[in-house]
Amino acid sequence: MILVTKTFLPPQEEYNKQIKRAWDNAWLTNRGELTLELEQKLKQHLGISNIIMTNNGTLPIQIALKLLAKGGEVITTPFSYVATSAAIIWENCKPVFVDIDPDHLTIDESKIEDAITSKTTSILATHVFGNPCNVEVIESIAKKHNLSVIYDAAHCFGVNYKAQSIFNYGDVSTCSFHATKIFHTAEGGAMFCNDEKLYHKLYYSHNFGHNGPLEFHGLGINAKISELQSAMGLSIFPYIKTIFSERKKVVDFYNAHLNFSLLSKIKIRENTQWNYSYYPVIFDSQNTLLKVLKALENENVIPRRYFYPSLNTIPYVNGGTMPISESISERIVCLPLYVGLNEIDLEKIVTIINKNIC
Repeated sequence: MILVTKTFLPPQEEYNKQIKRAWDNAWLTNRGELTLELEQKLKQHLGISNIIMTNNGTLPIQIALKLLAKGGEVITTPFSYVATSAAIIWENCKPVFVDIDPDHLTIDESKIEDAITSKTTSILATHVFGNPCNVEVIESIAKKHNLSVIYDAAHCFGVNYKAQSIFNYGDVSTCSFHATKIFHTAEGGAMFCNDEKLYHKLYYSHNFGHNGPLEFHGLGINAKISELQSAMGLSIFPYIKTIFSERKKVVDFYNAHLNFSLLSKIKIRENTQWNYSYYPVIFDSQNTLLKVLKALENENVIPRRYFYPSLNTIPYVNGGTMPISESISERIVCLPLYVGLNEIDLEKIVTIINKNIC
């Protein structure tokens, strides 16, 4: 069976070697030696000043919203994973949806100002499939209206925009290190922030608010990553270049062999060094999509309708009508993409798709 993704696993003995370090230290959580080492390696690799690793990729969004959105209205995208909208509601804020750019699939920055009210406190935008939002325009709007900017950059490990990490944009950026991501810690995530005062708040907020063992800076929650998770990250770290190069080969094959006279694909924003995180294709109709999915599944190829449905249509959200997002979400699917996907399987996938879109 060819699934949409496959977790990259390092040689087990290399993971066991890292686990032994944690065992020898008798230190499994609370920012041990492995976590501190991994954070330092990632700061150097990504070219960032601050990182706080966390036990998943959703809590960083919730913490950022708790500190910055303050229970207000949060302008956001309907085209993202459900965690983006769910986190807003979970933190007792109100999501206000703005439709997407049909080419880049990110929030349409030209429509943001029309959605701002006296209750708006933040913008929470998603860099979709690793494709950056129009960060300059969003920053300008935020400054004009005194809003904070949070980026859901779950898909963005290794993405650079204008020669710097995409994590350097916004008041807070967040990332997922879930097992399905390019770089992972089995389950995990991170938050990034350049402002030292805000970084300090994020830091204590992810550790119950502690100021040492007996005092507290303020309110906090438990979002700490474990040493067992960091061991996985340290084991995978030496393979980062291999992971990117192998994924690029799959993307290049799809680009060369799919019939783009009958399909469309995401437009990567100019000045972006992309990370080959996903391979979404957009069909002319949902009927064509369903026909192709059936043909693929008959041959044990399992892509994913991602993102579907458009988040504004989820019952507990009640987000109005977003015609572009709703249309795209009905017609988009992510094709299999992972290290080890061979050319024979790729030829099979491409042949099935091209045959069934004609």
